Amino acid sequence: MKVVKIIVLATTMVSGVNAAVTLTGAGATFPYPLYSKMFSVYHQKYGIKINYQAIGSGGGIRQLIAKTVNFGASDAYVDDKGLKKFPAPIVHIPMVAGAVVISYNLPGNPKLKLTPDVIADIFLGKIKKWNNSRIRAINPDIKLPDMAIVVVHRSDGSGTTFIFSDYLSKVSNEWKEKVGRGKSLNWPTGLGAKGNPGVAGLIKQIPGAIGYVELIYALNNNMPYAVVQNKSGNFIEPSIKSVSLAADIKLPDDMRVSLTNTEASYGYPISGFTWILVYKDLKDGGLNEEKAKELVKLLWWMTHEGQKYSEPLHYAPLSPKARKKAEAIIKSITYEGKHLWK
Repeated sequence: MKVVKIIVLATTMVSGVNAAVTLTGAGATFPYPLYSKMFSVYHQKYGIKINYQAIGSGGGIRQLIAKTVNFGASDAYVDDKGLKKFPAPIVHIPMVAGAVVISYNLPGNPKLKLTPDVIADIFLGKIKKWNNSRIRAINPDIKLPDMAIVVVHRSDGSGTTFIFSDYLSKVSNEWKEKVGRGKSLNWPTGLGAKGNPGVAGLIKQIPGAIGYVELIYALNNNMPYAVVQNKSGNFIEPSIKSVSLAADIKLPDDMRVSLTNTEASYGYPISGFTWILVYKDLKDGGLNEEKAKELVKLLWWMTHEGQKYSEPLHYAPLSPKARKKAEAIIKSITYEGKHLWK
């Protein structure tokens, strides 16, 4: 009888500490399948509940500025101009890298090859039919239909859009001048949908549609995606390996870096990191000390043990170089000036 009482008391004490702590985050839909898995496992293991809203990178950044969440998530790093909008300094912790793929809805859904110039001109609205001579020249063995191209893009502020438009701005001067890069764009053509799931759903519904989504959304929906010619002239299939190769570049200490149009010979050209954003001093973000400590523990776990969940969900885990940078950033996080990770 006494033994039973001791066990019950011990359990109550352990769960009582953790059950009171709930962390909140919002932002990118790009890593949502991975974060959903990570946060579920972490909750089961440590009792910390993480409420995450996949509302798009732009929304996550806005909520972090407003301090309505404990952390933001973005597939677009915050540039110097954007950093000035925050009431206090923030840091970027890379989590994984992923591929933005070009998916489409064609009869039989053949495996298409696409070149940078053709991709840009499709999304500029200049190539209007699937049997256009330029698409046929790249895909001579495929019978392409006399069907109108319907461009599908994101309607919300999106890091996936940032990655894709960052790529297009590097490969097309016309795109750079007329549209540019950003989380939200003035699109030259097409239909808008909210989130990666919304874009994937619209592509599946509309014959002749083409759009951009994160790789896992294409795989989960059995959607085809293009093999894309990279800067070296090689046609590259998006995969964990080709994304990892794209990320094998010199990395800055603050990890605000673009992976698009990579110099790597066999790297997939529309790749990008996704980041968790937090205030450098978590007191500035409105957290109490207990939440601050739990958030830093979560970030460390996500960049270490949690990485094993990335590959099964088709994300590229952090390379040793990237993880080392992430460790240094996490160790720099403070609460009232005191470092939280010892």
